[in-house]
Amino acid sequence: MKALHLEDDLFLHVREDGDPSGPAVVFANSLGTDLRLWDAVLPHLPTGLRYIRYDKRGHGLSACPDGPYAMGALVRDAERVIESFDVRDCVFVGLSIGGMIAQGLAAKRLDLIRAVVLSNTAPKIGTRELWQERIAGVRANGTASLSHGIMERWFSKGFRAGPDVDIWRRMVEVTEDEGYAGCCEAIAGTDFYSTTAALRLPAMVIAGSEDGSTPPDLVRELSELIPGARYELIRGAGHLPCVEQPEAYAALLTSFLAEIGHVA
Repeated sequence: MKALHLEDDLFLHVREDGDPSGPAVVFANSLGTDLRLWDAVLPHLPTGLRYIRYDKRGHGLSACPDGPYAMGALVRDAERVIESFDVRDCVFVGLSIGGMIAQGLAAKRLDLIRAVVLSNTAPKIGTRELWQERIAGVRANGTASLSHGIMERWFSKGFRAGPDVDIWRRMVEVTEDEGYAGCCEAIAGTDFYSTTAALRLPAMVIAGSEDGSTPPDLVRELSELIPGARYELIRGAGHLPCVEQPEAYAALLTSFLAEIGHVA
């Protein structure tokens, strides 16, 4: 683990696993989660690769500057994470808002990334009115007040009935209000339809059949914007299939990495 210090006293919590000399895979998390989102996936991924994860601003152990945040700032944060490890030609895996960051980064810095995995995301998620209502709820009652509804949207009925859902509910509840609201502002202001339609790089797009935040039809629409993109649906999983079905998720990542020649 390390703290990556940026300007204005902003620092990001970053973790590196795997082979530091191997080809890099960089992960970006969803709203309300930290880099532990990928804990159950990494043990099932190929050896010989360099796995880099980070907590976006306002989340996990990263600093929480005053909001609102712009998507451009979140994309720039991702650039600096990659540059700090002197990485080129990484595969960037982003889930939900992390997938929006991936789209913005791919449009801006093809010298840094060679392929993207866009998971449970879209070029535009929700409406400005929906996000303003969410932000108002955070400002009035705190992020913790939203956790029940978030669990309903995130996870399948079966997963919600089990004990592990409490871990993810707690992760949302301890997310700083300013960080959560700031990232909501970034999502509210983002429409990547035009820029994502112009992307020309290998892409895999993953959906969960029980996803209440970015439904499969919305995610499939994203895949259709990028020529040659591979679309995969994980049945029985919600918005965080890497949590509900980590082995199936890892199998998809592994096959994609092999397909594009990122791993032997």
